[in-house]
Amino acid sequence: MKHIMAFVLSALLLMASGFSAFAEPAVPVAPERTAELNTDSNKVVIYSGAEEYRNEYFKQRLSEEFPDYDIVIEYMPTGNLAAKLAAEGTDTDMDIFYDLDFSYAGLVEQYLADVSDYDQSIYVDDCKVASGKYLAATRNGGAIIVNPSVLEAKGLDLPTSYQDLLKPEYKGLVSMPDPKSSGTGYMFVKSLVNVWGEEEAFDYFEALSENILQFTSSGSGPVNALIQGEAAIGLGMTAQAVTAINEGAELEILFFEEGSPYSLYGYAMPEGKEVRKAVKDVFDFFYTTLVLEDKALFYPEQVFIGQTNEIENYPTDIAYADMSNNTTAEKTRLLENWEF
Repeated sequence: MKHIMAFVLSALLLMASGFSAFAEPAVPVAPERTAELNTDSNKVVIYSGAEEYRNEYFKQRLSEEFPDYDIVIEYMPTGNLAAKLAAEGTDTDMDIFYDLDFSYAGLVEQYLADVSDYDQSIYVDDCKVASGKYLAATRNGGAIIVNPSVLEAKGLDLPTSYQDLLKPEYKGLVSMPDPKSSGTGYMFVKSLVNVWGEEEAFDYFEALSENILQFTSSGSGPVNALIQGEAAIGLGMTAQAVTAINEGAELEILFFEEGSPYSLYGYAMPEGKEVRKAVKDVFDFFYTTLVLEDKALFYPEQVFIGQTNEIENYPTDIAYADMSNNTTAEKTRLLENWEF
C-alpha cells in the first residue's frame, strides 16, 4: 500500500509542476442530516479550482445562506489541489473541494468521504461516479479563442485549424495552459492524442511550443492573456470566454474539426469532514442549489438530465471531441512524457 501511495503522490506532484436553464429539472435533495453531527466549529475551508468570479459568487451566496458560518474559499489550480490532498490525506485544512478534474479525483478518492447517499439519478450517464466518493459539478468544454483586434493589428488572419497555429507568423501569440497543472490544458492534449495518435499529437505540441507565449499554470490564463492583449490566440475554456464576451471583451470562439475537448469536474469532502455540521450544511447547499446556479449562470454544458443552455452568446449544438479512455492512469502516463 505504501508503494501505491508513493506512486500516486509522485504522479500528482508531477502534474502539479440560473435555475431557468433547466427544461424539467430534477430537484436535488440532500441526505437527511443526523443528530450525531459535530458542531465544534463554524469555519468551513473550501479549495476551489473554479475561476475567481465563480468563487466570489459562491462566497456571496454562502454568506447569505449561512451568516453565522466563517466560510473561506481559496482558489487553487486543479492539479495543485489534488497534490495537496494526496500529500495531506485526511489530515488537511480542506473541508470541501470544488471543481476538481475527475481524473485527479480518482487518484485521491481513498481520502474522500462516502457521498453515495446523494442521488445521482439526476446526472447524465458520463457524470455519474461509480465509487460514490465525489459528485459531478461541471462539464468544462474547450475552444480556440481569439482576440480579433490583436490579429488585425498584426495583419493576421483567423486560424481555421490546429495546423494553422504552427504558422511562424503566430510566434509568441498563442497561449495554452500547462497540462501538468491544468485540467483544461490536459484535455486539449488528450483530445488530439485520441484523434491523431500519441506520437503525432506530441510532435504537434512540440512544434506548437515554439509559438507559445506562455504555458499558463491555470486554465484561466489564456483568456486573461487575450483580454489583456498579450496573446492573440488561446486554447481555453468556452465558458470563461463567454463570460468575458458578455462583460464586453471583444473575443471570438472557434471550434476546429476535431471538436471541443472537455473535462468533467467534481466536488467532495475529505473523509472525516462530513461529521461536522457546518461542512455538511455547506456541502448540501452546493448539491441542492449552488451547482445548479453555477450551470445556469456560468457553465451550462450538460451535467444534469433536462439541463439546457440559455446563457447569452454561449455556443449551442457543440460538437465534442473524442475524450474516451480519459482515465487517471492514462493521464498519469501521458503527462510523464510531457516535456514542453
